[in-house]
Amino acid sequence: MRQTLLILFVIIFYACNTSQKIVEPKTTNQENNSQLPEEVIIAPIVSIPYVSKDDVKNSMEYLASDELEGRATGTEGIEKAARYIENFMHSNGIQPYFETYRDNFEFENSRAAKSGEDAPLVKGFNIVGLIEGVDPLLKKEYIILGGHYDHIGFGKEVNGDSIANGANDDASGTIAAMEIGKYFAKSKTNKRSILITLFSAEEMGLRGSRHLAKRLSNVGIDAYTMINFEMIGVPRAADKTVAYMSGYERSNFAETLNKYAKEDIIGFFDQAKAMNLFMRSDNFPFYNALKIPAHAISTFDFSNFDYYHHVDDEADKMNYDHMANFINKMIPALEGMMNAPNKEVILKNE
Repeated sequence: MRQTLLILFVIIFYACNTSQKIVEPKTTNQENNSQLPEEVIIAPIVSIPYVSKDDVKNSMEYLASDELEGRATGTEGIEKAARYIENFMHSNGIQPYFETYRDNFEFENSRAAKSGEDAPLVKGFNIVGLIEGVDPLLKKEYIILGGHYDHIGFGKEVNGDSIANGANDDASGTIAAMEIGKYFAKSKTNKRSILITLFSAEEMGLRGSRHLAKRLSNVGIDAYTMINFEMIGVPRAADKTVAYMSGYERSNFAETLNKYAKEDIIGFFDQAKAMNLFMRSDNFPFYNALKIPAHAISTFDFSNFDYYHHVDDEADKMNYDHMANFINKMIPALEGMMNAPNKEVILKNE
């Protein structure tokens, strides 16, 4: 009886251990050796974040640096930002969707026109990267993820600083799209194809996103959904969802993402509806041109950040733990949605 209890105790002890021990089978040489067989320790499985806050911070500290002088469309500063993003995509295996990463356009900037003179011509370019889907059929359908990498350039001087660096608006959303793209380019777990679309001239009237949405419509792309990441650099209050979705009631997109996230990460925000934010960000041209569920996702709720279009919208004001947490929650939610056999995200009748 004592021997039976002892054996049972040993079995329970090893079953409860967090590591596994595997005894390697003896080889011919081992059989002639009096030594005990070697034990191989297999470490327990550890959950590793998809994205690190250090990577997020590194990109932010460049894109929101004074060197880029506020990333206004048509300036050398936004050219530097574009080169950084292109290098990021290339080094992480995100391919160009067009012949190059750039989607060029130009427009007359009537806001800058002087009395009696023609409006100056502004040249802009979106950056468009592709992560091809791994399913032979579903890869023909596209998920579009974006953010605007331009900002306003300069603002009202405060303490000798006049550069509006645009960390939260919208280097934060740009970096979210970049990091999600990096994850899927390396993991290759997306059955549908993904476009990473980073817009310029958002601050001049959604010019970049309007141009790209029309171009994609003209080539007949089979677009499924579009998410625009807009100002995700600071957290909301603890009693609120991690983020909210503009146009929440226009589709079942938020419900679908929450289902695959296994928690409510995306919620409804009454001010987003009251202020009609759905039509005021880069998602709207895709909704118009492609007739698909297209929404902005944000964590800026007008109470948690005081520096909208202000020179103090700086990299040191961003919460990098929050940003990494947000991106790490979005990845499995997006992965579930983009790998579902059917297009379950649909527009609702309003």
